[in-house]
Amino acid sequence: MSNLKEKIIKEIKKVYDPEIPVNIYELGLIYKIEISDKNVVNIDMTLTTPNCPVADSLPKMVKDNIMKIKDVSDVKLNLVWDPPWTKDKMSEAARLELNL
Repeated sequence: MSNLKEKIIKEIKKVYDPEIPVNIYELGLIYKIEISDKNVVNIDMTLTTPNCPVADSLPKMVKDNIMKIKDVSDVKLNLVWDPPWTKDKMSEAARLELNL
């Protein structure tokens, strides 16, 4: 994994779903992280439900955090609903945290 991708993941892990005490990366809400030759970061992410109360603010928080990294030139964040999020997408650490 590239050093830049590690920095991006570190920034994403600072973002938490306000209703669940686990960061969105461990929750499995980030489906794709790609970095172009010009350091444009393409993110595919989802939310736990389409009616999520933070549907507007959570993607903005992700984008803002990634833009703090000096090597990143831009962030293109796509909010996707396919495949739908399920608890199966959570990491083992997130399941342990939530006693699942």
